[in-house]
Amino acid sequence: MSAFASPVHSPLNASRLYKDNCQSCHGVDRLGGMEPALFPENLSRLRKNKAINVISHGRAATQMPAFAKKLSKQQNASLVDYIYTAPKTMPKWDLADIKASHIQHFQQNKLPNTPQFDADPMNLFIVVELGDHSATLLNGDTFTPITRFKTRRALHGGPKYSPDGRFVYFASRDGWISKYDIYNMKVISEVRAGINTRNLAVSSDGKYAIVGNYLPHSIVILDTNTLEPIKVVKVSDKKGISSRVSAVYNAPPRNSFIIALKDVKEAWEIPYKNNADFSIKRISTQDYLDDFFFDPAYKNLIGSSREKHNGEVIDLDAGKK
Repeated sequence: MSAFASPVHSPLNASRLYKDNCQSCHGVDRLGGMEPALFPENLSRLRKNKAINVISHGRAATQMPAFAKKLSKQQNASLVDYIYTAPKTMPKWDLADIKASHIQHFQQNKLPNTPQFDADPMNLFIVVELGDHSATLLNGDTFTPITRFKTRRALHGGPKYSPDGRFVYFASRDGWISKYDIYNMKVISEVRAGINTRNLAVSSDGKYAIVGNYLPHSIVILDTNTLEPIKVVKVSDKKGISSRVSAVYNAPPRNSFIIALKDVKEAWEIPYKNNADFSIKRISTQDYLDDFFFDPAYKNLIGSSREKHNGEVIDLDAGKK
């Protein structure tokens, strides 16, 4: 630091500010705790000027207090610069961390196997309310609420359902996966599969869920019965170049998960039927895939490309464009 630089804006000072004012809620090393993780990937939808306002004035209906009387404008700006700066080393969130985060709220086998409400269980809606981190279960015949319940913060990727319609799985941006029992209107179990999560998918047989992460660069396969992790895969291409995960989807006729990678030119297919070790089939792509969908037969993947005007169609059986 030069002799003329303000100590308020030094990285060391900002780190201290974070430890003294933010760490108790947002976790050691910005990994998250009772409140979300604070990394550029987690803050992508919050502009810096709005982050400064949140620190100064707090956020309604949350635990976030106002720091305007405690922190100067310079200190506030220094904190914002700090949390919008990527760490020098990739944050760690491995199998041991995932297992340690697991929460079992209720024993599934001790709950009734029939709906505890008067509505057609196959004609329901779940409305995700992003602003106050809640969801409402609606009767599909009358559009009246059956129950409303709290969710993790900033759900992303859309809820995914078990084949029988009894369970719904939610993914939050800060990596929490929640299993909700619709019949009994209870959150059964939760696990934190990553630090910043893109989305999740559930297998056609209902046995597995796969989670794709931005941080760390990983995919996580969960046992849907308990939400215990089965396997964690560090995501990188054949040359070892690490990558975020753009999207994960289930391909029902193929009995496999399909994964798009954001930073390398590959897509992955992971069969989950008769594939005990969840081995990966790598498919080379001509561009980075941000997202994709399938043709009706699930033979072709149609992907959107980040840098080119045209999409990309990949034959999954042949493994090529």
